[in-house]
This record gives sequence, C-alpha cells and structure tokens, in this order.
Amino acid sequence: MSHAKLQLLLIDPQNDFCDLPGAALPVPGAVAGLQRVAALIERLGPRLTAVHVTLDSHQPLHIAHPHGWQDAAGQPPAPFTQISAGEVADGRWQTREPSERARALAYVQALEAGGRYRLVIWPEHCLVGGWGHGVQEDVHQALNAWGREQGRLVEFIAKGGNPHTEHYSALRAEVLDPADPGTAVDAGLIARLQTADTLLVAGEALSHCVASTLRDLLEFWPVERRQDLVLLTDCSHSVPGFEAQGEAFLAEMRAAGIRLAASTDEF
Repeated sequence: MSHAKLQLLLIDPQNDFCDLPGAALPVPGAVAGLQRVAALIERLGPRLTAVHVTLDSHQPLHIAHPHGWQDAAGQPPAPFTQISAGEVADGRWQTREPSERARALAYVQALEAGGRYRLVIWPEHCLVGGWGHGVQEDVHQALNAWGREQGRLVEFIAKGGNPHTEHYSALRAEVLDPADPGTAVDAGLIARLQTADTLLVAGEALSHCVASTLRDLLEFWPVERRQDLVLLTDCSHSVPGFEAQGEAFLAEMRAAGIRLAASTDEF
C-alpha cells in the first residue's frame, strides 16, 4: 500500500462556470469534466491525503463586472468587452463613481504591464451566497462523502472578494492591493501544496483561473519536482473565445515538464 501524499487542487468547480441553464459564465464541457473529478475523488478515496478547492467569490460591484463602468452616454459595457488603459485614459470608458477613476486607470495600466491579461468585463458571476457560487452537485456530493469517509476537512479557499482587482489565480491577485494582504502571494497555501508527493490539478476554466494558478505555482515549485504536478486535461476547459489561450497554456505546461494526464489514469 502506497503512503505517498496524493493531493487534489480543484479550481473553481462552481455552478456559474458549468454548462447548465442559468449559469452566468458557462464553459462548454464543464459539467462532464467535473463529473469526472467527482468520479476521481470517489475512486482515489483514502489515497487522497488532502483536497484544496478554490471558490471564485464576488459581489456585483467589481472591477471586472459591468455595473461599475460606463461609456460617454452612461451605458455599461456589454459582457466580454475588453477595456484598455488607453480607453480609460481618454474617457471612452470610465467608472461610474468619479472618485474611483484614477484608481481604475492605474489598475488597468498595471494589469497590462503584467502581460497576462487585458481587463475583460465578465457577466456578474459567482455572487456570494447564490446558486452560481455553489459547488457543482456531483463534486459537492463527492467532497462531502470523502470528508465523512476519511475523517478529513476539505480546504475551501475563497478568492475574488476584493472589488478593485481580479483574482484568477488561487495564489495571488493579478494586481496587488497594498491595503489587502489577501491579494498578496498565499505562501501558506503554496507550502501546503508543496507537501504533496503528487499534486493533481483540475477545474475551470483552463484558459484563465487554472492557467494563472499553475503559472504562479511554477514560480515557487522546485524545478526538479515539476513531474509531481499533474494537470488533468479532461477536467478543465476554456472559456468560449479563449480556446487558443487554453491550447497555448497546455503547450507551455508540456514544455515546462508538467505532466498532462487523464482523470482515469493511475496515480
């Protein structure tokens, strides 16, 4: 019997990212992928020594939601609008609250300087306390069963609560808010993940939150242990319109030495 520490990092397995009626930001294939995650949890059972689950957690007022922005006519941006720093600087887009305008411009400039994303306006999603914030039902049941049977607690990690910055990654916000330590690198979570002999990574969406999390984790993961990171490619999918980014991320991880596997493989 193996005593290796096998852990699961599950990114944002929430209803609003599922291809279900009423979901705010459905990702094609998400339900089937999360059902595979549930089956994996049930199959591995006692072999899983820890399960970490991130939860995107927003309120309506957020830098990447429509309500806080307006054009010259006072109209909010449509979902999936991309707003550049230049468009904020010249007033094409501005925050509804005048006192937030300088801060918003500085944020978009910092986001672009980071080189990973432009500001995308998403539909309001994963609003705390609502159905969309909840964990997909198959995964929810599997996590609860694992906790009861193994006598362990699932670690739930909320992210995205700061309205002034995006928080795709489980490990840090896209732009640090100096007034909020919760946007800084989560050294404690990284340390807990590094205790795994094998860390399985799955969840939604491949193009954004999974990609940001793994890219950040690689900065702190020993190069000689990269094969201990396993991305479950049948349990993660890209946001529509961002499929090329998802494919580029997979190629990047393959080149970096991360193992790409299916949930039905043996670990």
